[in-house]
Formats: sequence, C-alpha cells, structure tokens
Amino acid sequence: MKIIKFGKSTISDQASCYVIAEIGHNHQGNLKVAADMIKIAASCGAQAVKFQKRNNKTLYTKAMYDKPYDNEDSFGMTYGEHRDFLEFGWDEYVILKKCAEENSVEFMCTAFDFESVDFLERLGISSYKLASGDLTNLPLIEYIAKLNKPIFLSTGAANLEEVRRAYATVTKYHDQICFLHTVCAYPAEYSDLNLNAITTLKREFPNVLVGYSGHDNGILAAVIARMLGACVIEKHFTINHAWKGTDHKFSLEPEGLRKQIRDLQRFELSLGDGKKSCKDIEVSAKIKMGKSLYAKKALKAGTVLTKDHIAIKSPAGGLQPYFLDKIIGMRLKKKLAEDDMIQMEALICNETISQKKNRTARPIKTT
Repeated sequence: MKIIKFGKSTISDQASCYVIAEIGHNHQGNLKVAADMIKIAASCGAQAVKFQKRNNKTLYTKAMYDKPYDNEDSFGMTYGEHRDFLEFGWDEYVILKKCAEENSVEFMCTAFDFESVDFLERLGISSYKLASGDLTNLPLIEYIAKLNKPIFLSTGAANLEEVRRAYATVTKYHDQICFLHTVCAYPAEYSDLNLNAITTLKREFPNVLVGYSGHDNGILAAVIARMLGACVIEKHFTINHAWKGTDHKFSLEPEGLRKQIRDLQRFELSLGDGKKSCKDIEVSAKIKMGKSLYAKKALKAGTVLTKDHIAIKSPAGGLQPYFLDKIIGMRLKKKLAEDDMIQMEALICNETISQKKNRTARPIKTT
C-alpha cells in the first residue's frame, strides 16, 4: 500500500479520496475573503486548502512583468501589477495558515520559484505542490525534494518522458510523490480530459500515488477520476462564479464543492465488499417481488401433483420456482386450498408401479 503523510494528513491508495480545495488567487487579494474561503471549504468537507506563492519580480522577465494587462479580469495595468495585487505577504500567510489549522484542514501551497520555497519553509509548510509548468523545472524540483517533504506534481501538457525525469529527480531523495493528471486548459472540455491517463500513470509509476487536478466545469470528472484510481482530487474553489478573475469560471462554488465531496463519499460507500449475496435490506423486497409454488386450486390429500395443480405466484417464502419439475409426481400429505403455498414437508415421494414391484420382489434362491 502506497502512503503519503504530512501535517495531520495521511493519503493512500487504499483510503478515502483526499480532496484539496484550490483557492489559488480566487480571494482577489482580500485577506478576509481568503479566510472565509478556508472556513467554507472546511465546512464543505475538504481535507486541505491550497494557495499559490510567487516572487513576481524574479519569476517573470521584465518584458512580461511590464506587459500591459488591461482587461476585465485584471487587477492592474500591467501583468506585474496584476500579480502583485493578488500576492499575499508574510503576515497574511501566517494568518491564513493559522485559520486552516483552526478549521482542521491542511494548509497547502504551490511554490513557483526558489524564493517562494524559502518563504514557505520559514512558514513551516508540510508539503509542496508544483504546477504543470514546473514539471520540467528539474532544478526547482530538486531544490524542494532535498527538503524531504511530500511533493504533489501536476502533469498537464507533459509527455511520459517528462514525467519520468521529474520522478527520477525526486526519488534521488525520497519517494513521497503524488502525480496529478490534469489538462492545461481553462476551462477544460470533457472531450479533452483524457482521464484514462490516470490509468497510464498508475501503470507506469506503481510506487507513486496518482490523483486528478481538474479545470473542468462541474463535478462529474472527479468521480470518474476516482473510479479510475485517483486517490487525490484537487479542484479550484470560489465563492462566486461572477467575481473578477480568470479562474472563477471553472471553479466550484460552495454547493458544488459540497456535492462533489458528497459524490466521492458515495462512491466509496457504493463499492461494498464485492461478495454477491442477498443483503439484509433486500430480504423484504425479495419476498414481495419473488415467486413461490402455490396450489392452483383446492387439492385433496394424496393427490399426485402435475403441472396443472401448481401456480407460480408472489410473494416468495415457500418452494422457489426451480423446484417445479422436482415436485411433479410427488403426493400431498394433506389437503391444500387454492393459493396455499406448497412446502416440501407437505409432500411425499410417489413411487411408480415398477419402483414398488422392485421393492417388494423377493430374490430367487438358487441351489
């Protein structure tokens, strides 16, 4: 059994599905909103909440940082201003981490650069998430792997060779890895989800936990992913789809997150033990809808049964219909009224003439 432990969390391929509510920057740079989102995600049943940490000045080229970003989803005139507006600092992260702890959910974060890793180490984070864009960033992966903490790696827009390189880099230091299948489209259409890649990842990396990070609309894909063996589900979370920002449109609102977690729990419950048997809750239905053998009409004691004497009717509780051919030719010990249930104890075997002769015939003595 594969297991990852961090903070107060334990994830395994034999346990219930682990759900991460990806808050990201859906808080719109508002600390109170971010804290409220943590509380709401916890109340919906999420086991973890996740944020994103960037050092914008070193992460982007000057050209990208200064690029005009004037659109309906922008929080600044340039892309750098937009990102800086959404970025929390030390004091905010201390408050948010404490809020998560007080609401009994794991505090997780995606690190996008070396400085952010150092920041999160000071904060005392217990695991690391890496976005799909950093799957080939082996220097960053190795920098984090050396910390000997579990790593969750999204595998969007990647081929297997790229995933293998990331795996080889991490396993030089430890084996606490979870690969998350994802598709880098925002939102991702169901026709593009390629959820069977979860099976591929499980086959190619048998010693790694596999999950699903969804950018799809709705709650169905997560349940399908779970059916295919995903033991971690990461889903973007918002309080309002209509809020300003690019991620809100494919994020789940509280009711959606609650229903997704409900359906994942229902999936766990519905699997059962795999044994095919009549459950206690089925007994009454089996009797009501099932069939038994009944007297088609009033029959006298001693009657030798034929098919004309027997009806197949509900409810069940007596001889089941597959006994029909077995009781043909047997005699009744007692009379039966019409619609009386036929029971085996009311029958005796009716010997044929030849059987009776054979039983009473005396052997011939020879001298």
